[in-house]
Amino acid sequence: MEELLEILGELHPDVDYEVEEALIDDKILDSFDIVSLIAEINDTFDVAITAKDIVPENFNSAKALYALIQRLEEEA
Repeated sequence: MEELLEILGELHPDVDYEVEEALIDDKILDSFDIVSLIAEINDTFDVAITAKDIVPENFNSAKALYALIQRLEEEA
């Protein structure tokens, strides 16, 4: 989780990702952020986030994103 929080912190250092639960709904992350985030996650965690995974529920919080990463790691 620490690595994910570092990646998110590079995008928007002013956001408290440990408590924020509406990153997409509140438009904190935009489409460019999502593309950057996916590339970083794919490289760092050696997983492949596919188009079917790119839904707001998976990106609204660090917890949800980390759960997605864990699921993808288990499937690999």
